[in-house]
This record gives sequence, C-alpha cells and structure tokens, in this order.
Amino acid sequence: MNKLLALLGFDPAKHSVKVEMIAGLTTFLTMSYILAVNPLILGETGMDRGALFSATAVAALIATLVMAFYAKMPFALASGMGLNAFFAYTLVLSMGYTWEEALAAVFFEGVVFILLTVFKVREAIVNAIPVNLRYSISVGIGLFIAYIGLKNGGIIIGSDATVTALAPWTVTSLLAAGGVLLGGALMALGIRGALFYTIVIMTVIGIPFGVTQLPSEFSLISMPQSLAPIAFHLDFTQFLAFDLNYYIVVFALLFMDLFDTLGTLIGASTSANMVDPKTGRIHGLNRALMADAIGTACGALCGTNTVTTYVESATGIAEGGRTGLTSFTVALLFFVALFFSPLFLIIPSAATTPALVLVGVLMTKPIMKIDFSDFTEAVPCFITIITMSFTASISEGIVLGMLSYVIVKVLTGRFKDLSIVMYILAAFFVLKYIFN
Repeated sequence: MNKLLALLGFDPAKHSVKVEMIAGLTTFLTMSYILAVNPLILGETGMDRGALFSATAVAALIATLVMAFYAKMPFALASGMGLNAFFAYTLVLSMGYTWEEALAAVFFEGVVFILLTVFKVREAIVNAIPVNLRYSISVGIGLFIAYIGLKNGGIIIGSDATVTALAPWTVTSLLAAGGVLLGGALMALGIRGALFYTIVIMTVIGIPFGVTQLPSEFSLISMPQSLAPIAFHLDFTQFLAFDLNYYIVVFALLFMDLFDTLGTLIGASTSANMVDPKTGRIHGLNRALMADAIGTACGALCGTNTVTTYVESATGIAEGGRTGLTSFTVALLFFVALFFSPLFLIIPSAATTPALVLVGVLMTKPIMKIDFSDFTEAVPCFITIITMSFTASISEGIVLGMLSYVIVKVLTGRFKDLSIVMYILAAFFVLKYIFN
C-alpha cells in the first residue's frame, strides 16, 4: 500500500488518505454528468450509444490514471464538453465528415499534442494567440453548448422567420427548463455535484410523465457495454488526401484542447498553491499536458472525442486533494461506473439540458476579461463569438476570429501586436477559403 501511495506522490507526513479520497469522490460527482451527456451528443452522428458510454468511461479512466501515476497531480480528465459538440455538430453533421474520419482527426491531434509536449513548443503556440481571442473562444463555445442544450430539451425550435424560436411548452421542455433553474439554484448554494444531482432528479421526475423511457427488462447493473462498434474505427482517408479543411479541423481541435487544458491547470493549480511563487510556473505542467495528450490519443482509439482536463477538478482540490491519489480515486470510480451503463443510458435529453446550459454559463465567464474598449480587440472577439453561436461551427469561429484579428491590426497599423505565427496562420486560413 505504501509503495502504491508513493507512486501517486503521496507523503504520509503531508497528506491524508481520507482527505484525498473524499476529494476524488467530490471531483467525480461534479464531472460524472459527462457519462450521460457524451453518448447523447456523439450519438447524433450515428455512433452506438452503449459503446459510447463505455468509451467515455474507459478514456477517462486511462487518462486520469496517467495523470495519477505520471504527473502525480489531483486533476481528472474525460471527454471534453464543447469538444464533443465540435465533433458531432461541426465535423460530422455540418462539414460532412464521417464519424470514423472525425475520430482519425482526434487521434492525429492527440499525437501532435504529444510531440508538442515532448519538444516543449506549446508555450510558443500559446504566446502567439492574443489573450482576448482566447477568452472569446471560451465564450463562443459556451453559447454554442447552451444552444445545443436548449434545442435538445425542446425549449427552442427552428423557424423560417427568425431561424430559431421559443417552442410550445410541453412536458419535455418544462422538465428541461425546470432542470436549468434547479441546477442553477444548487450551484448557487454551493452544492457539490449539482449538475449530477440535477440530471438524476430530472430523470426520475420524467418517469411518470413518459419523458424517461424504462426498458421492459431494466436493471441497474450489467456487464460493460462492448466497445466493438466504435473502437479502432479510424478512417485516415482525408488525412492522406491532403484535405486542407481536414488539417484546419486538426488545428482547431489542438487549439481548443491546448487552451482548455492550460486554462484549467493554471486556474486549479493557483488555487491549490501548486505554482512557483517566483517564476509563476506550474509544478509538473509538462507531465500534466502529456497525460492530456495520451488521453486524447487513447480516447480516439476507444471511440470518443478529445479528452481534456476538467475544470471540475477544482472542486476536489478545494476539498484538500493535492496528490495523484485524488485522481486515482476518480479513475476507480469511472471503472465502477462502467457496470452501471443501463442507469446512465435511460437519461433523456431533457435531463441533460441543465448540464449543457449551465456549463455554457460557466464558459461565458471570461467575457468580463475581454477588452471591449479597444476595437481592434473587441471586433475580432465579437466575430469569434457570434460565428460559433450562429453558424454552429467552432472551427469557423476560430478561423474568422484570428483572420479578422490580423486584418484589423494591419489596417490600423498595429503591427507590433501581431506575432509571426499569427501572420502564418492568417495566410493559411486565406488559402483555406480560396481552395475550399
């Protein structure tokens, strides 16, 4: 036991097993909604939802174990929110790639991320992207996720006159809307696992109203769903065909994953006093990024979207989690969850609407940090946000946001605000539209 704890960076003189395990349980409860949401979102592409549940749990298990033993840090990983929407609604349903080709893009992004981490070039990429654009990307993705939640919950519908409109109130939409209010209240009260509890409550309430459909032979526990329908089903045809749009997709995935992970690690590490006070560097950052990269590559092989570090890890850190034992506990709970797939798979879309909308709320928080007083910053950021929200394309939002940033800066003579990398990316994006 002591050898295991040592491998997790646990020091009996500084840490408590009880505290670390409670921290792990707290983190799991706050992020376990992904087990219900991810199969529903990715299932829109035609992928088997039972297999998706297992893939989501297995990918989270593998990535979090790497974090526990290699990085020895209290962070948990799983298929990313926003990234799953990008996979399903942008890559497959909008751009027309098959889900097998989309999985290949995720795998390739994971491999590139591994190489960037090994050669330590990620800082150059991060420093090249203007900080205000980073904030706007988070906001745009947040609004896009909320839109998906409202649509899946039957709260909004398509309209010829206004594109979207408020849908007639039904039992399903009332359940979804009520869940958003309940979840918001629980989060305001500081309840750990608010999103998870909201999903459970709405699912139970939906049973007598027919929103939650119980199979005739329902059981709480079963053997894990097979990964066979989706695992190792990667199609590299577009990559080998030198499809420029496909390479843009890989860049977008890398970009979103990189900043999502860095933002979480920086924020959570600072709150846990895991940052060097003199240099501001995070202890073990490179190892944590490697866990994220390995998780993404393994997740694609299992059949799920990009794996990323979860901001909900901060809840476990707030409970005192400081070592790999916290993340090890989360990994064990994901393993246990594999045997409860029937329970998660009966959850209706209306019950996951609160999670999508409220995660969207959290992701729009950085809008307060955007410098709207400077129009050379505000305009590209606004373009990024509205493009993601109105076109249902995260990648187009990133491309147009970065391209408009370069153009506006050049037209106003603000050349010093641009890095060489931004010029190169802008030229790359122009070629994308020329040869599209």
